[in-house]
Amino acid sequence: MSEPDPPLLAKLVCPLTRAPLRWDAERSELVSEAAGLAFPVRDGVPVLLVREARPL
Repeated sequence: MSEPDPPLLAKLVCPLTRAPLRWDAERSELVSEAAGLAFPVRDGVPVLLVREARPL
């Protein structure tokens, strides 16, 4: 998947910490450094559910 639209990425935050998310292009994930979690992006849709995230 390509990088999410920059204006959208600027608005997305971690559901736990409300910290900004970083796009990891290699894994197609949104990373929350503050929470130590990586959220998947499925079919172009960010899945910002803690139970779906993987620990870093």
